[in-house]
Amino acid sequence: KSFVEEPPELELKEFPSHLKYAFLEDSNKLPVIIAKNLKYVEREALINVLKSHKWAIAWKIFDIKGIDPRFCTHKILMEDDYKPAVQSQRRVNPKIYDVIKKEVIKLLDAGMIYPLSDSPWVSPIHCVPKKGGMTVVANENNELIPTRLVTG
Repeated sequence: KSFVEEPPELELKEFPSHLKYAFLEDSNKLPVIIAKNLKYVEREALINVLKSHKWAIAWKIFDIKGIDPRFCTHKILMEDDYKPAVQSQRRVNPKIYDVIKKEVIKLLDAGMIYPLSDSPWVSPIHCVPKKGGMTVVANENNELIPTRLVTG
């Protein structure tokens, strides 16, 4: 079923003072962002137009249909004899880790990115958090190295 028939639970965010949410369905379903300073007549006209065309609104990224992958992807053309340079993984600030994770999952679900595990162009190190604060790191030779990650 479409999101219009079964509206999703969306996370509502705070906006600048000149914007606000309006809802196209009862009980705060199908939110849209409109200007706060609209007159009542303008606001009602806008909401009526949006309600009559709510099927055209992409409520989630994967609702956007018809985007040619050639439009939203890019290729890096390299010389055949060029060797990849291995870079160490970069630590992520724990305060934004969940935000990054949600964004990556959203892009994975939309099909805009995909997992890649066997390319020489990606980092060969995989971190697995363990109980007690220890992390087991597998290096490029699949040797498991217990370590403690420093955060902050």
